[in-house]
Amino acid sequence: MNEIVVETTGGRVRGTSERGVEIFKGIPYAAPPLGELRFRPPQRPVPWAGVRDATDYGNMAVQSRNVFALPDDLLRIFTLAGTQKLDEDCLTLNVWTSGREGADRPVLFWCHGGAFITGSGSSPWSDGANLCRLDDVVVVSFNHRLGALGYLHLEDIAGPDFAGAGLAGALDILAALEWVCDNIARFGGDPRNVTIFGESGGGAKVSVLMALPAAKGLFHKAIIQSGPAVQMANREDGTKTARQMLEHLGLAPGEAGKLRELPAAKILEAQVKVLSGISRASFADRRRLGFNPVIDGKVFPGGPFAPHAPLASTHVPLMIGTNKDEQTLFIGHAPWVIGATFDNLPDGLAPYLGDRTAEVIAAYRRAQPTFTAERIAIAIVSDLGVRAPSLLMAERKIAQGGAPVFVYLFAWETPVLGGRLRSCHTLEIPFVFSNLDRAELTGDDPARLALGETMSRAWIAFARNGDPNHPNLPVWPPYGTRLRHTMIFDTVCHLDIDTYGAERRVWETKP
Repeated sequence: MNEIVVETTGGRVRGTSERGVEIFKGIPYAAPPLGELRFRPPQRPVPWAGVRDATDYGNMAVQSRNVFALPDDLLRIFTLAGTQKLDEDCLTLNVWTSGREGADRPVLFWCHGGAFITGSGSSPWSDGANLCRLDDVVVVSFNHRLGALGYLHLEDIAGPDFAGAGLAGALDILAALEWVCDNIARFGGDPRNVTIFGESGGGAKVSVLMALPAAKGLFHKAIIQSGPAVQMANREDGTKTARQMLEHLGLAPGEAGKLRELPAAKILEAQVKVLSGISRASFADRRRLGFNPVIDGKVFPGGPFAPHAPLASTHVPLMIGTNKDEQTLFIGHAPWVIGATFDNLPDGLAPYLGDRTAEVIAAYRRAQPTFTAERIAIAIVSDLGVRAPSLLMAERKIAQGGAPVFVYLFAWETPVLGGRLRSCHTLEIPFVFSNLDRAELTGDDPARLALGETMSRAWIAFARNGDPNHPNLPVWPPYGTRLRHTMIFDTVCHLDIDTYGAERRVWETKP
């Protein structure tokens, strides 16, 4: 490994060169949000003297482990976060570059998943080195404040001293983008050609960034992978969560200032209690409940995609897609799914569907007459929470007429754990990053490697010019509401017309 030194706006950083890729980790993009800076918008980092070591990832944001209660056999192969220390001092980013000559490489800015409560930019799945080896690009990942420390809307009950607390984590992301704008040319990247992309909660972060006027011009293309966010929390939603937090901590609104003195572990403990009160019944509204960016009407004016696509990103091309069997990851091991029959299926789905339960089950059984009750359950919950809102966002983006939209469905099925996960949530990430050798979740069949390269090249092509087409992929036209062209990523990739159209129509918003 060779040491490389680069000058940034904060000071010089020392990275390494590995197999043709220059790597810099743990670079501060904002000041540590400690003490009086807790719950406040991020501040610029204090410049440092000398050369700062940038060979190790920074701390991960304060979070709970295994917040999604995955079973042990799945947890062992699910490495979506890193292994670094958890600490409030977490506002750092990482850069991978294929070279620093010139400054015209497309920049891929990765927003990690984990809702807004867990995850990190240091997962081995999202290591950017192999993308740089595949083509001439720059990849950036980062950490930001999560949970209550990043999204606690105290302003309306505790006053202006907490202005922006409900958006602190989103403002961190904005600060990371501003760092990219100011510095990425020194790493060989083009600040005028930045693509924001993310999966699950990372896709929701992309959705929010598309709606922030302050982010306009800091990115130029967007990719949302299984992470639609049509509607985020409003001030009332955020205030309700803040009141619950204060109650669990035994504080009155007038005592909110004490939140800056409490150990982070105490705040996390109260956060866990608040989240435990959110039930399946609120699944469709999960972006509005708990700890999410709060629409304040100023920095975050609304939406992001309700009642229409965000105006701030009208001219930004969008690629958006989902995985075929998203919810096997979360509910595939649940007793009500494993033991599903068509007799007891309505009871299991009622918390998700309410009065529509019988109607939706009947429609899916007509559309998929060979599916078992278990597969019907997975398909319905997957479409309700991920695919239907993704397609709604695509339609609203198209209606703007300002930029093309490309839609995909990832359908490759993993053979691990007896094949029960099929094409689950998160499975596409190591394909996108060409990190299949570091993702036990994908198994070990060499045949999967070609799909990984095909997908990586599609993401890179989109980042380069706003169009994912490349020679190893069938022609992929933009999405439209007439033919609904959809690229199916599988062992053999192919273009489809209105994929699962009957199921899609179940969720169409009625006027």
